[in-house]
Amino acid sequence: MTDQASPAPVRTQDRNGVSRDHPLRKLRAKAASVTWVLASLGMFVGIWELAWWRGWANPLLLPPPHIFLSNMPEQFRFFDPNGQRAGALSSGGSVWSVLGVVGWSSFRVLLGLSLGFVASVSVGVAIRYFDVFGKLVLPLVTMLAPISPVAWLPVAIFIFGIGNPPAIFLVFVAIFFIMVLATLSQIDEVPAHYIQLARVMGASKRQIYWGVILPAILPGLFVTLRMNLFAAWMVVLIAEAVGVGSGLGQVTMMARNTFNASLVFFTMTLIGLAGFAFDQALRLIQKRILWWIGPSNVGGL
Repeated sequence: MTDQASPAPVRTQDRNGVSRDHPLRKLRAKAASVTWVLASLGMFVGIWELAWWRGWANPLLLPPPHIFLSNMPEQFRFFDPNGQRAGALSSGGSVWSVLGVVGWSSFRVLLGLSLGFVASVSVGVAIRYFDVFGKLVLPLVTMLAPISPVAWLPVAIFIFGIGNPPAIFLVFVAIFFIMVLATLSQIDEVPAHYIQLARVMGASKRQIYWGVILPAILPGLFVTLRMNLFAAWMVVLIAEAVGVGSGLGQVTMMARNTFNASLVFFTMTLIGLAGFAFDQALRLIQKRILWWIGPSNVGGL
């Protein structure tokens, strides 16, 4: 018998001429990724449940998932999508209440991330494009970057008061300075021959930035944005607990103050799921917008 080489994976090209995997191959890869995610989550839950079963974890302090998820209506009573109550009612609350609270927290993160990303990339490019602007702004950005976003909370409350603006502002601050510095680093790492070739072809300085530098730095900036997504969630939870009075952060603070461990872990579960969904959404956006670099190899499904 003679050995036969395995068939090469079936690939197609889209209208832009970019090679794509066959739909069946993509479906199999997606199913494998989902399986590994479920296996990872199942392993974590299994260890937690085992610790409870063996008596290693106090169910009053570390209730396992089957305990804090067993009475969902009781947990729902603490979720008010309008932020108009700071405790549980005798009755009320539903899945829609929970989705409303998650939705408000997600809205604050999304708006803060969007504003921070656009502003930071614009400022970073302007620092390198306009020499005088860069000399004036870069030292200020470097000095403000080490300041923790939490330290900006009193400033945000003084300026914006109580409500959504301070939470959105903190998310903005959490990524703005880091993304500005990341933008400068990405610009400096653009291969010199890219720029030289553009100049040989007669491109102006503006055309080089828009047609060469910006497409070259966007992939790395999206990765940096995804890495800072989790910091944005941490910041918005702190802002909600102190300066907003509603959202997942407010529910977590209420659970802590009332020593309600089940509510704490239920809310933590919601935060984890929301953060995971955001990360997957950013990966999808990255894949759609940066179609020329192909599939991303950075984590996720």
